[in-house]
Amino acid sequence: MKVISLQSGSNGNCIYVEAGHVRLLFDAGISGRQAELRLGAHARDLGSVHAVLISHDHRDHIRCAGVLQRKYGLPVYATQRTLAAANAYQNLGAMTDVHYFEAGGGLLFDHVCIETIPTPHDGADGVAFVVDDGRHRLGIVTDLGHLFGGLADVVRSLDAVVLESNYDPEMLEQGTYPDFLKARIRGPRGHLSNDESADLLSCAAGQRLRWACLAHLSEENNTPDRAVQVHRGVLGRYLPLCVASRYEVGPVLEV
Repeated sequence: MKVISLQSGSNGNCIYVEAGHVRLLFDAGISGRQAELRLGAHARDLGSVHAVLISHDHRDHIRCAGVLQRKYGLPVYATQRTLAAANAYQNLGAMTDVHYFEAGGGLLFDHVCIETIPTPHDGADGVAFVVDDGRHRLGIVTDLGHLFGGLADVVRSLDAVVLESNYDPEMLEQGTYPDFLKARIRGPRGHLSNDESADLLSCAAGQRLRWACLAHLSEENNTPDRAVQVHRGVLGRYLPLCVASRYEVGPVLEV
């Protein structure tokens, strides 16, 4: 299985996963042109993608779903509540190839099974994803809200994970965000801090996990160096770490 982060953060999210001949995009927060260029940098073709799976209704995850469906002919998979909520505050445009799934259910693309995990994040019907190709399990686990029950068991079952590490508590507290937004971010329907992400990964220490990619970092309330430093303080050196960029395509990661 191969994984490429095309972009990760509040300015737009999109992750490419390739498992044999199955090619999937997770979230549609960047333009079709950017997705095309960034996949092309790794000799991949956006037109060969089999589906776009949407985690929740926030703009940085869904705003370009309509373009990807209409211009590139990509089927879009989302929950009904997610699509209804997104259309209530933004114009995704007409989509003729939409497939609905239930949060907590599964999807099958040839030999690749997608598990959807309901999250308490403040989207209408958010999910995280586990991609299982029969040999390896990859988690795409962002916009979580808080460390909810069963999440550690999911991470222990994975061979690799793209995991939210959104903010540094001290940087958030001292930053310029208004108080209501600070409360939302650190609240039970917001985002995971570096410390919470590191604690979650420590639960998988010595299990099957091969690497973690830290994702959805805040531009103002975190830095890649700070996120890695906190994780290293908890995990030591045993687990390979990388950070998904807010601005550019990442390397090809293999599971």
